Amino acid sequence: MNRTILIVEDETDLADTCLRLLRRQGWTAVVAPTRAAAIDALSQRPVLALVDRRLPDGDGLDVLRAAVGAGTPAIMMSGYDWADSRRVSLDAGAAAFLGKPFPTQALLELIDAILGPAPGRVPPVGPGAAC
Repeated sequence: MNRTILIVEDETDLADTCLRLLRRQGWTAVVAPTRAAAIDALSQRPVLALVDRRLPDGDGLDVLRAAVGAGTPAIMMSGYDWADSRRVSLDAGAAAFLGKPFPTQALLELIDAILGPAPGRVPPVGPGAAC
């Protein structure tokens, strides 16, 4: 069974933090740092996509729409203009929106709500941990 979560994020530190967190929880996770790489990675049929709104080669909404169109639920993430990004993302089919930075627990709770807990789920790294 596919347990892969696609992380579409160009900020290396955030992508690495999310990658380690998800792997620690029992998920397989991969990072795509650009719009083009993310669109290509969707062909691998991940179970979920975590998508940054601003990418170096385009708008994360393109990735979100491609994911949703392929039947992959997506969570949009953005550190900019939360109100507008939330509205536009949800209108485009996002399962949820997270304003950056966000607590790791918030991300894990959203993933659990969308996919159910991962088989190797362990407690988060700490109450103040954030992505």
